[in-house]
Amino acid sequence: MKEEELGMNREIRQPARSFQDLIVWQKAHQLVLEIYRLSHEFPNTEIYGLTSQLRRAAVSVPDNIAEGFKKKTPADKLRFFNIAEASLEECRYYLILVNDLKYGDSKPLMEQLEEVSR
Repeated sequence: MKEEELGMNREIRQPARSFQDLIVWQKAHQLVLEIYRLSHEFPNTEIYGLTSQLRRAAVSVPDNIAEGFKKKTPADKLRFFNIAEASLEECRYYLILVNDLKYGDSKPLMEQLEEVSR
């Protein structure tokens, strides 16, 4: 059977020329934008606490994907992609905390985070 008959019609993509071409970077960037929107509503007492920590961790994800994209060796690339994954897990915890503290509805962001992590 052909792939088409199996429902496996796959789009042929060109290799990424910049980190911005990476779907994972695009999704991670969208997550950052949404985290900034959500955290804008946090109490002022959190400006140097949870707001700062969550934003920093979120920005670290696409930042490390971008930086790893240009690394030459697989080991160097992997190091930066692992850092991005770790920062994503840090965001996961902060979003749990946001929900538990009732600072906002973090459920939609958790769904976005899951999409990035895939």
